[in-house]
Amino acid sequence: MTVMRSVMTGVGGYLPETVVTNDDLARTVETSDAWIRERTGIRARHRAAPDQATSDLAVEAARAALADAGLTAADIDLIIVATTTPDLTFPAVAAMVQRKLGAPVGIAFDVQAVCSGFVYAMAVADGFLCRGNARRALVIGAECMTRLLDYQDRTTCVLFGDGAGAVVLEAREGAGTPDDRGLIGFALRCDGTKQDLLYVDGGPSTTGSVGHLRMQGQQVFRNAVVNIAEAVEAAAKAAGIAVRDVDWFIPHQANQRILIGVAHRLGLDESKVVSTVADHANTSAASIPLALATAIADGRVKRGDLLLMEAMGGGLTWGACAVRF
Repeated sequence: MTVMRSVMTGVGGYLPETVVTNDDLARTVETSDAWIRERTGIRARHRAAPDQATSDLAVEAARAALADAGLTAADIDLIIVATTTPDLTFPAVAAMVQRKLGAPVGIAFDVQAVCSGFVYAMAVADGFLCRGNARRALVIGAECMTRLLDYQDRTTCVLFGDGAGAVVLEAREGAGTPDDRGLIGFALRCDGTKQDLLYVDGGPSTTGSVGHLRMQGQQVFRNAVVNIAEAVEAAAKAAGIAVRDVDWFIPHQANQRILIGVAHRLGLDESKVVSTVADHANTSAASIPLALATAIADGRVKRGDLLLMEAMGGGLTWGACAVRF
């Protein structure tokens, strides 16, 4: 029996030109390179230029993914952008990406699950593709997180950066086994009772403003290690694989200690963990596709590899997906 799979045929990433090091931040914020590195593993992050919006970052990543797939925007009939930092309240960033790419009329919308957005968007795209409602999708994670930061709060302003990553998914037939290329299993979760652990204190219907990011770091860390591990195991079970058999673990790049903590809880060797947090910081929904693009570019991730991706963000939302690249 054959089944339809959402196969990843192109991957691309984009980082703004401006790099902000820990030492740069220490000139204006009461912090230090040693303090940041010890607690997070972050050395630097990228910051979008004043005239760059989230859609601009998304378009650059999308173009790279399309080129990698050997396709053009004319081949895309579904665009999903995972973001928590849209250009405007509306229209969706996906609609702007469609216009800027010159893609034809099709389906385009945003997914808002904060740092978990890319995993959520992959699952949503899989539903469209496998039911025959689209043929080729662009799934993009794009963020200008530095626009949400309170630079008087040294515990949060050092954690985030800007960037975008994108993948092209195509509907293809598979045999219905874990050896199939494509998305083979996922698990999505949300616990709205944990909202106060990680949120932004503004919005159109409350303050009429964008607001700033607020976080209870220790509580987020405790929830992250336990919850993410459960979702990863659930996604692996749905895919019919064992976690120990994955080739690469590609987590949301929030904090090096969380990355390693989850890997240890899952029994994964640290050598299997793709980490870009040192140079990218936390780019929210963009972090997984950016890390994937980095690992493909440097030759670690190869065609046929089994990947496990996971994330946790405000909401609290979290989730994981298993993909045969």
